[in-house]
Amino acid sequence: MREESTLLPEELQHSLIEIALYYDATLEAFSRALEMREGEILGHTRQVTEITLNLAKVMGVSFQEQPNIRRGALLHDIGKMGVPESILKKKGELTPEEWTIIRKHPQYAYDLLLPIVILHKAIDIPYYHHEKWDGSGYPLGLKGEEIPIAARIFAVVDVWDALISERPQREAWSEYDANDYLKAQSGKHFDPAIVSMFLKSAIRKKVTKPLK
Repeated sequence: MREESTLLPEELQHSLIEIALYYDATLEAFSRALEMREGEILGHTRQVTEITLNLAKVMGVSFQEQPNIRRGALLHDIGKMGVPESILKKKGELTPEEWTIIRKHPQYAYDLLLPIVILHKAIDIPYYHHEKWDGSGYPLGLKGEEIPIAARIFAVVDVWDALISERPQREAWSEYDANDYLKAQSGKHFDPAIVSMFLKSAIRKKVTKPLK
């Protein structure tokens, strides 16, 4: 009986780790399905998730918070499930009415994720990553450090990766031009401290293997 009681906590811990791994693998598969639906470049979510995690570590985000950042990054565009494909895949300029619909996707994300208890702490990125440092973003118009740090970190990485990736509407930017854009938007769109750390750290790389 003593041996069984000694092993039980280890077995339970192993089972919990396995459940977490399966759960996160499911989220990653779901993020790939979202990319396919949106006509997004496959691998964009995996790319920004990896770089966001690396940047979060450099910025001193605690180890305990890193799983929430990973999950939030994987699900950053889940709210676009509520946006018609005709808008998501439109190649021309969006009308003001279409932009109004697009800007609802953070609220859709919040509404989708809030009932899932395990994802409560992962909501920051899907809900807030379109907020801007100067308060001109959406959905709430938060300003500066009112914006959760996970969302501020992700916003820099997401925009940078989008710029250097080819899109149906345009060619990919060079990393030099993308870096210049981040500098120009530092203090406007982005947290200046995060832009500075991102540009001087060696974390900008293409992901060529599955996330760990």
